[in-house]
Amino acid sequence: MEIQTFSSEADRGRLTAVALKAFLRLANTWDLKNPEAAALLGVSVSTWERMKRGARDGDLSQDQLTRVSALIGIFKGLHLLFADSTADRWPRLPNKGPMFNRATPIQAMIEGGIPRMIEVRRYIDAVRGGL
Repeated sequence: MEIQTFSSEADRGRLTAVALKAFLRLANTWDLKNPEAAALLGVSVSTWERMKRGARDGDLSQDQLTRVSALIGIFKGLHLLFADSTADRWPRLPNKGPMFNRATPIQAMIEGGIPRMIEVRRYIDAVRGGL
């Protein structure tokens, strides 16, 4: 059995449609504005708007799939941590934690890119006892 990687063109081709579907759902649930969703995914606003309509110019890149993977992990972790609407509100709440410095997690992840997304995912996992 081969190890799945986002660097493999075949894997990116196989995963792009489902990753975009999941990210669209997450963007809707978190009430992301177009510039926020585009920044989190690592695309321009115009490219994001085309993706929302179902038009895309190929497969997501390794970086874009990594972003979606981290964000879906955060989404899932929040739903395991909180049994109420807090799970979907948390990304928009100002946070006093040192990684956020009173910014919302969404703002922090936009500013910090993939490394910050991975840190947030680890933070959520640690808070819920997963690490």
